[in-house]
Amino acid sequence: MLDYAGLEALAAVVREGSFERAARRLHVTPSAVSQRIKQLEERVGQVLVQRGSPCTGTDAGRRLCLHLEQVALLENQLRRTNPDLLPDMPVPAPTLKLAVNADSLSTWFMDAMAAFTAGGNELLDLRIDDQEHTGERLRQGEVIAAVTATGAAIAGCNTWPLGTMRYVAAASPGFIARYFADGVTAATLARAPIMTFDRKDRLQDQWMQAHGLTSRTHAPRHFLPSNFGYVRACEVGMGWGMHPLTLIGQQLAEGRLVQLLPNTAMDVPLYWAHPRTAQVALERLTQCVMAAARQWLEPPLAA
Repeated sequence: MLDYAGLEALAAVVREGSFERAARRLHVTPSAVSQRIKQLEERVGQVLVQRGSPCTGTDAGRRLCLHLEQVALLENQLRRTNPDLLPDMPVPAPTLKLAVNADSLSTWFMDAMAAFTAGGNELLDLRIDDQEHTGERLRQGEVIAAVTATGAAIAGCNTWPLGTMRYVAAASPGFIARYFADGVTAATLARAPIMTFDRKDRLQDQWMQAHGLTSRTHAPRHFLPSNFGYVRACEVGMGWGMHPLTLIGQQLAEGRLVQLLPNTAMDVPLYWAHPRTAQVALERLTQCVMAAARQWLEPPLAA
């Protein structure tokens, strides 16, 4: 049996980033936290915490923190469905760490979260990352589940296709008149500023490559890691960018944004993944995620 007092100390240090803050959270002394983690490390035979500023979990440490989260979820579910089986004592609501891309969070995933939190007392702790990179957070044990563009198998995880998010290249009418008076070509795109969410964002380059519009000349780029700000920047003529069609439907209908080229939408497949060991604990969340995806996303691409 694992020492759950040691696991709680480990999780507190990884979450808080220091032994002192973890001790305050657990209402014990820092030396007590240190001793519990030392005993746990001796039991499992490896280092679990990288001491520093902040303290971080090793691969093994993050896996044990993930195990503790799963146990907390299962106990919480048991307490809610069979209150007589467990002592009537105040227990903090469990927190689920999830990784999701910003475009999903701004559209369909909010419905999934609303349905999930309305049906229970669990709390959510989201990590925002590019859909190409959220799977890595799951592999590293940083999160318990992720929305990802990785359809390939992730070791130890179950993966379900959610559907596809449809993106279109769009800009303001004034921007198009200024930069694309001679048409949307590789040459004109090389001069037109691109709106880029962050340095992991490759959607614009993928769209240009898919339609043979790449150039040896690198176009100027703005970086703006805010979905609202990104759309607004395109509306006011700062640049062109790739937008989820569900996010800018009103702007397109009203003419505030215009597609650069008709019939050139790009579909990005999305998947839901979590460790196999967490399937029971995450069953309700998975149902909420799948239901929201069916309402918002295009059907999954045929295999």
